[in-house]
Amino acid sequence: MTNNDPRQPTLRITPGPSDINSNGHIFGGWVLSQMDIAAGIVASRRAQGAVATVAIERMEFIAPIELRDLISVYATVERVGRTSMAIRIEVIADRDGGARQIKVTEGLFTFVALDAQHRPRPVDPPAA
Repeated sequence: MTNNDPRQPTLRITPGPSDINSNGHIFGGWVLSQMDIAAGIVASRRAQGAVATVAIERMEFIAPIELRDLISVYATVERVGRTSMAIRIEVIADRDGGARQIKVTEGLFTFVALDAQHRPRPVDPPAA
């Protein structure tokens, strides 16, 4: 990967020492939570309101995340249904002070738009 990626990350974060497992890599659950946060930001903006994660259709760990990596989480709306939407997530690690970029994981998260009673509602309001 190169530093010429024109996309803007939804979330950028550096894992801390408490996020490391016994192998010296970052816990998968930590990565999953960062992905869910980024996906939730994009889904909430698209739905213009509250959303909830209802499924992770696919998630693949491609390479480990190391302690000094700067993580960029990219989230894009892949498809929109009546009450739900699928958000594609890609996580890139900047390694060696930004000299290398490595795709470390990706996934597809499904969110549902919620009304004030926390029930599913249309993502797009009905036409007037």
